[in-house]
Amino acid sequence: MDNEEQKITLVDEHGNEELYNVLFTFDSEDYGRSYVLLYPSEAEADEEVDIQAYAFMPDENHDLGEGELIPIESDEEWDMIEEVLNTFLGDQDQD
Repeated sequence: MDNEEQKITLVDEHGNEELYNVLFTFDSEDYGRSYVLLYPSEAEADEEVDIQAYAFMPDENHDLGEGELIPIESDEEWDMIEEVLNTFLGDQDQD
């Protein structure tokens, strides 16, 4: 994924739409899936936010495209995603 900020609109169970920014995407060879981490687009730069994580099927350009986001259900996958996120955030702190 390039540095251009991508946005995704999520629709909740009540039909409410909320715009999210893509924090980053990554692939896991262990799980054979691609993942996307999102945060609310209205969040301030220094604000603490809840980050959403989903698996997805990338298009031919390895982008999110029009694909479906897949909820993550296994504790092992959540642990792996948390580890990748912590590494990403640690790298951001060093910049």
